[in-house]
Amino acid sequence: MNNPLLNQDQLPTFSAIKAEHVEPAIDALLKESREGIEKLVQGETSYTWENLLAPMDDLDDWLGRAWSPVSHMNAVVNSDELRDAYNACLPKLSEFSSWVGQNRDLFNAYKQISESGDFDKLDEAQRKVISNALRDFHLAGVDLPEDKQKRFVELSMRQSELTSGFSDRVLDATMAWTKLVTDEKELSGLPEMALAGARQLAQSKGHDEGWMLNLDFPCYFPVMSYCDNRELRKEMYTAYVTRASDQGPNAGEFDNSEAMKEIMAARYEQARLLDFDTYADYSLATKMASDPKQVISFLEDLAARSKLQAERELAELKAFAKDECGAEDLQAWDLSYYAEKLRQKRYSISQEELRPWFPANKVINGMFEVVSRLYGVTFKPCDGIDTWHQDVQFYDIERDGEVIGRFYLDLYARENKRGGAWMADCHSRRKLDKGVQTPVAFLTCNFTPPVGDKPALLTHDEVVTLFHEFGHGLHHMLTSIDYAGVSGISGVPWDAVELPSQFLENWCWEKEALAIISGHHETGEPLPDDMLEKMLAAKNFQSAMMVVRQLEFALFDFKLHYGWSDDTDIQKVLDKVRKQVAVVVPPAFNRFQHGFSHIFAGGYAAGYYSYLWAEVLSADAFSKFEEDGIFNRETGELFLHEILERGGSREPEDMFVAFRGRKPTIDALLRHKGITG
Repeated sequence: MNNPLLNQDQLPTFSAIKAEHVEPAIDALLKESREGIEKLVQGETSYTWENLLAPMDDLDDWLGRAWSPVSHMNAVVNSDELRDAYNACLPKLSEFSSWVGQNRDLFNAYKQISESGDFDKLDEAQRKVISNALRDFHLAGVDLPEDKQKRFVELSMRQSELTSGFSDRVLDATMAWTKLVTDEKELSGLPEMALAGARQLAQSKGHDEGWMLNLDFPCYFPVMSYCDNRELRKEMYTAYVTRASDQGPNAGEFDNSEAMKEIMAARYEQARLLDFDTYADYSLATKMASDPKQVISFLEDLAARSKLQAERELAELKAFAKDECGAEDLQAWDLSYYAEKLRQKRYSISQEELRPWFPANKVINGMFEVVSRLYGVTFKPCDGIDTWHQDVQFYDIERDGEVIGRFYLDLYARENKRGGAWMADCHSRRKLDKGVQTPVAFLTCNFTPPVGDKPALLTHDEVVTLFHEFGHGLHHMLTSIDYAGVSGISGVPWDAVELPSQFLENWCWEKEALAIISGHHETGEPLPDDMLEKMLAAKNFQSAMMVVRQLEFALFDFKLHYGWSDDTDIQKVLDKVRKQVAVVVPPAFNRFQHGFSHIFAGGYAAGYYSYLWAEVLSADAFSKFEEDGIFNRETGELFLHEILERGGSREPEDMFVAFRGRKPTIDALLRHKGITG
């Protein structure tokens, strides 16, 4: 069988990749990798970078180049067949990863290099690759006796299955709920674009009349924010917050309850096998934060600074709803609706009003211009690139006439596509005999697609999301490091990886940058000054409420992993955190945790605090641009060279100090969010 996943010298041929290609390709590459590693550790008595690390890099890359498009397609064009093939490979990949991590011959080979006289002759990035690898050997159980190693592997394989199943059930539960509305009066208040999208969806499903609603965010958010029909808001809210749980309209059908417990138990047991007290301790072994107490202290300090202001913001909302709208006893499905009305009254601006000034193509080209001014790179669209969907665009990044990075851009929500927004690596930058491998990224969002003959129009919130993910992409693609283990986002501690993404968001709020990224989709006119002033004035509307919401997520995640035992009740942990920091307590049927893929199916277990931790870094880094000018080229080049280009080759705090001239402080974050408490 001619397997497109084994074509290693080109971009993935997505149109040729079928489910039946997946397992044979991965099986072949796993066999080749095992044999290659065994040959490496048996064939030398004196190890060097050239005879060990370089060939290991090749083996890792070959496997990654096959698995990356499979993993990506499973997220963006999911099907039963592809899902089965993907899930069939997960335990094999997990078992192989554990075999590598527990291979004592390989560990000793790395250790020999680290203890040799040649180690100091390696460059900084090479030394970091080796030190990270030695750390990871220990974290994979290389020191454990054979019986405990075996158990560690079993737990890793089971976690792969469980986390994938968790994610699948969230997607299935999201797709399972739809509602056809035939009376337009029931949708009173819904913006024109949301109505047109619901009409278009109904037609695509064969309904000649009516409007179809679903739980994809571009549909869910407008209903919760604008729809006057309180019962409809309640119905959609209930369906959304009970996805994959024992509650709601699909109660028990896609229930993640048992999977969550088993995931937590497996993580805890693995941590204990390695003599960590908790999984939180294990998680921090690869992060910037030094210990669990530091993380909890950071989060609780931020809560203490934010909660009083959040309580004032909620009291203002309740008073407005009662006095201006006659609404009492606000429920969870009312908050966004009345918050939007209060925003309109106070600032006379809404996200929907801003859409016409943010057509997707204008935003994308403006974003490219912002980055070009900062870092001296240019962007070139490429035609004829094989992609997984007709909406996907492809670009090259050039500097001094040379292509230094490439990326796919998949902007719009659709069926069988996982919700949210993310960046993932397709290829990593690394040195080859014939030159340097160009890094390639996947950039994925779930924005409202074009409706009718109108172009895709973004809310300003969506613009911020696009800049966020592009910041991740630039981190991956603008690296100058030649070793895959620490190039781009690789090897970057998880609590620092959000720095470049949150950093780039700042330009979405600057008048000089907004002039570049906005323009009316019909006239091309820039965002009017009065709208700009209103938008900037509304920037920190209910910002403290948003911060305490993030703190709720972060503390729930961290305390769950820090205090886990066999009799832990996940709901009770969340309830306790809410009593501590939340100002809005949701109804008892809310099962937010059952869809919290970040920690149960993603990379944020005992790490969700990273968003707020890294936001301290990003706000403080941007404050230098506030001092020097937001398009100051010298400052841009400094950020490029000291942060983006270095990837994971240095410790984050050292890189930050090299850029900022001092250690980070929380002051800029509080100022940016307008938090004075």
